[in-house]
Amino acid sequence: MRYLLGIDFGGGASKATLLSEQGDIIAENIVEYETYHPFAGACEQKPEEWYAALCQNVRVILDKSGIVPEDIVCASIDSATHTAVLCDKEMQPLRPAIHWTDSRSVEQAGRLQTQELHWIMAQSYHKPDTIWTLPQLLWIREKEPDIFAKLRYLFFEKDYIRYCLTGVYCTDDIEAEGSMLFDLNKRKWSPRLCDLAGITREQLPPLVKPKDFAGKVTAAAAQDTGLRQGTPVICGTTDTVLEIFASGAVAAGQMTVKLATAGRICIVSEKAYPHPQMINYSHIAEGLWYSGSATKSCAASYRWYRDTFGGSYEELNEGADQVAPGAEGLMFHPYLNGELTPYGDPNLCGSFIGIRALHEKKHFTRAVLEGISMSLLDCMETIKQIGMPVGQEATLIGGGAKGKIWRQITADMLGITLKTTVSSDSSLGAAMLAGIAMGIFKDCRDASDQCVKIAEVTEPNPENTAIYRNIYKKYKRVHDALAPVYHDK
Repeated sequence: MRYLLGIDFGGGASKATLLSEQGDIIAENIVEYETYHPFAGACEQKPEEWYAALCQNVRVILDKSGIVPEDIVCASIDSATHTAVLCDKEMQPLRPAIHWTDSRSVEQAGRLQTQELHWIMAQSYHKPDTIWTLPQLLWIREKEPDIFAKLRYLFFEKDYIRYCLTGVYCTDDIEAEGSMLFDLNKRKWSPRLCDLAGITREQLPPLVKPKDFAGKVTAAAAQDTGLRQGTPVICGTTDTVLEIFASGAVAAGQMTVKLATAGRICIVSEKAYPHPQMINYSHIAEGLWYSGSATKSCAASYRWYRDTFGGSYEELNEGADQVAPGAEGLMFHPYLNGELTPYGDPNLCGSFIGIRALHEKKHFTRAVLEGISMSLLDCMETIKQIGMPVGQEATLIGGGAKGKIWRQITADMLGITLKTTVSSDSSLGAAMLAGIAMGIFKDCRDASDQCVKIAEVTEPNPENTAIYRNIYKKYKRVHDALAPVYHDK
């Protein structure tokens, strides 16, 4: 039996999935790591902790499955895009990685919007915002010039981790789309965008395709991880496209709703939808795109709530399903690091409003989940306004899809049917992509047919949907009232 290993690096944890050549999940494991906040708006992670998580994940997967390393025929790594690792001439990190949720580059992003918006959107299909690598590089260039002067190699998260495994420096073209340094029309690094960032194309990795082979596990990495030396490793790509792939969305018109560190609503289409409120990426299926909208702190808000107030998710959820929609007047806005759709405003802050003496932990839990889903409703309404077709069903993906209460809240909030699969984790998508590279699966549709299995279907409650649509009006009014306060310096 041949096995495929996919390893994902999300906002706060790495997940590994071992997949058989028959499309069955053999073993899974999760290892968390820290996000550091050295000052307000800053979100940083340490590359060495990513690699440590990978090593631990692989060893646990081998132990859980009982297979020998020689039976793993290919490995693939993915991660959230936009997270750059600046390295010196020895390929050593110069500083912690600025995570894509970081909002420190608000001044730089604002300047780009004012001075360069038209042509940046023409090349990158996106409006400058703090999530993109370009404004982050400008911040480092202006605030940490000594570090910027030593920059020789710019990695992206999964590419740095893969380099630690293989010693090979490269990235894929979908990852490049998330940097705001790439010309989506010409499919190559943009000289003009690179000049704007103050870097050269020589400081950026060579471009390959996601399923291209990018090297083999080195002797040192084999010692660290337990993998066989010489195990092939493909380039891999970004987490969202692999989650979409792992959910079975491989044809135009299919929709996904993502409950992960960020929340996304994406629709597979045959063309991109460049718009200041939209995020556009190529699909790994040839000729397709997945375009959509995003809320910045989705499961990140839920994790913050857990870490701040204590207890497990199970303990926090206790009784929340018995609280009526609207949490008896308690409302949460999930703007912990600003917000993307529809505001594009890094200055927004999270808030609880409407607190009364009657409110208990279960009310706060429900308010957090409802507030995040309200932000997803913002995302869906934006997609409709732009003119993308929105269907009556979607596949729910991301770690939040495991939560029964949250699934029902989201279905009710959006008013659509939500399907969940046995796994839609991007680590599964990474393993499936490795299977295509090895010829185990013929193409994306074949891999989907063999590996994607529907687990549950959650139907919306029309009465709850009507209640939420009324609450949504208040949710918007609260944003409109508080936004000027957050901009008041």
